Amino acid sequence: MRIILFGPPGVGKGTQAKLLMEEFESVHISTGDLLRDAVKRQTPLGVKAKQYMESGNLVPDEVVIGLIEEVLDSERARNSFILDGFPRTVAQARALDQMFERMGITLDGVMSLRVDHDEVVRRLNNRRMCRTCGRIYSLDKLKGLDATQCRSCGGELYHRDDDKPETVKHRLEVYLKSTKPLKDFYRQTGRFVQIDGMQEIGYVHKMILDWVYRSRGPNAAS
Repeated sequence: MRIILFGPPGVGKGTQAKLLMEEFESVHISTGDLLRDAVKRQTPLGVKAKQYMESGNLVPDEVVIGLIEEVLDSERARNSFILDGFPRTVAQARALDQMFERMGITLDGVMSLRVDHDEVVRRLNNRRMCRTCGRIYSLDKLKGLDATQCRSCGGELYHRDDDKPETVKHRLEVYLKSTKPLKDFYRQTGRFVQIDGMQEIGYVHKMILDWVYRSRGPNAAS
């Protein structure tokens, strides 16, 4: 299975990608994770990305494309992947198509998850990340519990700068302006679908599975 998941920040792409990864034993390629790892390791691409991420602006195409190409060049990722958070612009989509063609990769489909913007701001404002292991928590799930310590490794939980309300609103504005033409680009391929991400996680996952099996044909479940 080779699919793309996209939508605004906080829409739940990462959560659904992880569920699909378990379902299909696919590689989850999250551009957010790739970028944060590159920033943490202070790679050349990471240094370039850091200034844009901290201000809530989109990272330049050449930086993201470089990271994606490194991952897609691995045999494991070529066979089955869930691409999360990329592309965000038509230019990135075209560059991705060129990479797929060069590598002999056929894309199964493209899915867009939709969530109301007020809900996105609320979700991200309530999100906390462990400084040590990177696990993400929601304050909604931590009610009555210690919201400063990771349950997995004991590390410190913190509120990322790019998850704070004003930055999130700016990220949404940038996202909408940059990606508005993207839906039309992928609709032309006949492999585009939009799913309501406001529903309960399990129900959203079921809708995604229904679409995946339909898009892959009658032998998809085998």
